[in-house]
Amino acid sequence: MGLAGALAALLAAAGPPAATADTRAVGPAAPHGAGAAPVDAAALAPGDLVSAVPQRFKPDPVTPSTARSWLIHYRSTTATGKPNVVSGTVIVPSDGRTGTRPLVSYAVGTVGLADHCAPSRTFPAGLTREGSLINRALLRGWAVVVTDYEGLGTPGTHTYTVGPSAGHAVLDAARAAMRLPEAGIGADSPVGVMGYSQGGQASSWAAELHGSYAPELDVRGTATGGVPRDLLEVAEYNEGKAGSGLIAMAAVGQDAAFPELDLDGYLNARGKIQKRIAETQCVELGTASWPFGRVDQITTRNPLAEPLWRDRLARSTLGTAAPRSPVFLYHGSVDTLIPYSEGTALRDAWRARGADVTFRSVPFAHVSGAMAGSPLAIAWLADRFAE
Repeated sequence: MGLAGALAALLAAAGPPAATADTRAVGPAAPHGAGAAPVDAAALAPGDLVSAVPQRFKPDPVTPSTARSWLIHYRSTTATGKPNVVSGTVIVPSDGRTGTRPLVSYAVGTVGLADHCAPSRTFPAGLTREGSLINRALLRGWAVVVTDYEGLGTPGTHTYTVGPSAGHAVLDAARAAMRLPEAGIGADSPVGVMGYSQGGQASSWAAELHGSYAPELDVRGTATGGVPRDLLEVAEYNEGKAGSGLIAMAAVGQDAAFPELDLDGYLNARGKIQKRIAETQCVELGTASWPFGRVDQITTRNPLAEPLWRDRLARSTLGTAAPRSPVFLYHGSVDTLIPYSEGTALRDAWRARGADVTFRSVPFAHVSGAMAGSPLAIAWLADRFAE
């Protein structure tokens, strides 16, 4: 049958991804499911709430939590400056406290492009991979808001790796959390931004966009790690390696943000199967289905060599603007997915523009670097909140 035939058979047998308990469609056309009144996102301000529904938060499958939590939908902005609606989760410790308290806008690492992979869909069962890391912030008495990013958990394809869109979603999530009355988070609350890997890209973009896009937020600092600074460099690094499936996922995400890229026009039959896997599955299958792959195996010609593709990918390159508030930047010294040079290059670019950057090298690979760096990031944010 061959690999392509086997994967096609697998997808046909599996059918579409299983729905979770929360299957409402939320977006500019249908915020609360079929028949709901349309939402005019353009009539809303960035960060305005579209809806909020209480739901359970569990940091992992076995650990209980008394924290209060809401699934939210809020107005944000695409990479091209258009209004959109994004989903996310607000989580607040059940300590009776209201008003000013630290708020962390947390950006998760790669979960996949399918809606059922979104953090808001997996929190109730404790299946969000970074749930235990997020719980560390809650245990300190901080509120946390977690964006799902554009197109993840809402209609449309997730714009995976599109930096400006992700940065907007992270900042608007903080705004939305403050505008949720039930959460009791004061509008003057100090804000910290935190994320790793895809979340590192998102949080870093939030840091760069803060001054121009959401200057009213009192962002005390951004803790960001494992950051893919330059997507072309990261793609070249991963071609033919274990992380090659992430290249296909990123291509789908970029094409979702910039339809003029016409990804379908470059794909061969194997590539179209890989695209469907990326769109309908979580990261485990998205990567396992194409390990050690090369771009020429799934394309008729290489889109990464085309000027239009290179231009759109360059729009997500970090380091061209200085974050307004301090940054704690960390990177695994033996990272095999995002090369260590990405972290040092971003450090140098930000410092050259006058940013206050604390850099920490952790002696770990990519996933283990997230675990090792999280306590350092939390402690650093605690110091910023105490200032």
